[in-house]
Amino acid sequence: MNITKKDLNLLLVFHVLYQERNASLAAERMALSQPALSHKLNKLRHQFGDPLFVRAPRGLTPTPRAHELAPKVQSLVGELEAFYDLCDGRDFLARAERLHLYSTDYMEQTLLPGLLPILRSQAPNLVLITHNTRGQLPREELEKGTCDLAIAGFYTDLPDTFHQQRLLSEDFVVLASRENAHLAHGMDLNAFLACEHLLTTLTGDLDGLVDRALQARGLSRRIAAGLSSFIAPTRLIRGTDLLLTCLRSLAEEAVERDPDLHMHPLPLALPRIELMQIWHERTDADRLRRWFRQQVQRVADSLQR
Repeated sequence: MNITKKDLNLLLVFHVLYQERNASLAAERMALSQPALSHKLNKLRHQFGDPLFVRAPRGLTPTPRAHELAPKVQSLVGELEAFYDLCDGRDFLARAERLHLYSTDYMEQTLLPGLLPILRSQAPNLVLITHNTRGQLPREELEKGTCDLAIAGFYTDLPDTFHQQRLLSEDFVVLASRENAHLAHGMDLNAFLACEHLLTTLTGDLDGLVDRALQARGLSRRIAAGLSSFIAPTRLIRGTDLLLTCLRSLAEEAVERDPDLHMHPLPLALPRIELMQIWHERTDADRLRRWFRQQVQRVADSLQR
């Protein structure tokens, strides 16, 4: 095959169209007019002998051939971007960019004390912006590029275009006041059920892992309040008969902060929470974002040593 007859710029057009799934957004991203993008798309179709992208109610839908080509094109474009970065002598850590992290207040408290000093010293022009994930995978934001990284322990059924990496693994414990009258003889299931409970609910429902485990045994607990924060409930236990089932690191931080609080084993069998970082394939090869994910992993690793 004679590569001189191929327009390699069309690979970038394919790459952006596949990521955006929208002709207007793709044209804006590449600083092209709509007619110019249409012309390039027609050349793409001719070059590969396939429609590649067909109109849909909300933009463009890739054909099976486009899905087949996408991983290789993504790899080629990523390698070319890295190559030109090296040729231009540009330091990607000097880039002035904003990175958007979707997570929870728990993960902010856990990771940011170790992560922010690294960012400030090694990537001083980088601005980190955090968003509350609200209990759901920010799928649309990841696909559009308005979310660079999502971190939580409740993301499931990820699309094939998403990548994930395990950061932390934690078990559950019960946080209580030392003055809790129901726990005078220690923590067991009866004492657990005799108390009222706080829980964290990011979606507004009161059906958590504890409640489902109790329901499987024909039991239930009394909920006093559901809060949208992981950290705030740990500050509401002092001097009450309330209980909070939470991750061990949250309880340890609360006990260290307040001598009135005590950490008990959970009298129920619950699976450990696996906290993952999730990103879209569109940012997989970006050097700055890859470095950022490496620093997140580095901080997470240090917390488990």
